Amino acid sequence: MPRLAVFALVVCALAVAAAVVSFAQGSWLGIVWILMAGISSNMAWFYVRKAKMERAGEEGAAEPTAAH
Repeated sequence: MPRLAVFALVVCALAVAAAVVSFAQGSWLGIVWILMAGISSNMAWFYVRKAKMERAGEEGAAEPTAAH
């Protein structure tokens, strides 16, 4: 897994924990934490897909193409 995806997942987990604590204390600031968790999870998904597509592109370029 790419390093940026791991960092984004860590940020997502911390944002979810902060949202739970914030809502448990009765603060509406947890909404901001939920939004940050959503953005960071989307970033993690993006970096995982990007790495997968790059890996598939490298494998496709390494295979010899048949001439027609």
